[in-house]
Amino acid sequence: MEIKRPLLLISNDDGYRAKGVNSLVDMLAAYGDIIVCAPEDARSGYSCAFSATIPLTLKLREKKAGVEIWSCNGTPVDCVKMALSELCPRKPDIVIGGINHGDNASVNAHYSGTMGVTLEGCMKYIPSVAFSLCDFRADADFEPLRPYICEITSRVLSEGLPLGVCLNVNFPLVPRYLGVKVCRMAHGTWSSEVTKCHHPRGYDYWWMVGKYQNDEPEAEDTDRWALDNGYIAITPTLIDVTAYEAIDKIKSWCL
Repeated sequence: MEIKRPLLLISNDDGYRAKGVNSLVDMLAAYGDIIVCAPEDARSGYSCAFSATIPLTLKLREKKAGVEIWSCNGTPVDCVKMALSELCPRKPDIVIGGINHGDNASVNAHYSGTMGVTLEGCMKYIPSVAFSLCDFRADADFEPLRPYICEITSRVLSEGLPLGVCLNVNFPLVPRYLGVKVCRMAHGTWSSEVTKCHHPRGYDYWWMVGKYQNDEPEAEDTDRWALDNGYIAITPTLIDVTAYEAIDKIKSWCL
């Protein structure tokens, strides 16, 4: 009886050409067969958005032993949906988002296309992980992440994850990691998010920019503290966002 290798489905929000996703493929090639379905271009900030009003296309970009790389003109979530429907010969054993150029800690997880990939996989009851590095450079060095990514992927493949839980893994940009922290999401806010400019042709336009602030800098159990202090942050993340502690209070409003 033929033993099938694990099937790894990988996507990102930086596009199929990004160094991060290609480094991830290199790191995990020994762990199973890999299908990459990633956006044609950068789709950062798309969160769980999907395309409801435009037709989607797929293009095979590379095929070699154990690895297929496809691009899709849609969002990161489109890529996962398309791959599950059209490319995967069976249900993947794991869905992985990343490696993202830039962190997805704290409230950034809500905006992240990388986390959109991971949440989509988790909603399909597939163990899912997001990997991000706090380095926005196109030529970021992902090699120091290799042993940690391999270990986490191996553990998830062998042990799975609780139903409805995925992992948001962020790596700090430091010369040497001090360790790994399993932690909660930090409370944080973005401010000064819009900057106004005036075009020489006479009209105004705006850029989305912004400045992030950690609203609890002294709390040592958060992902933001871990990253700021040289630790890899692993945040178990739920699909179920129900505020159970508020249910009884809101029930009391119902007459």
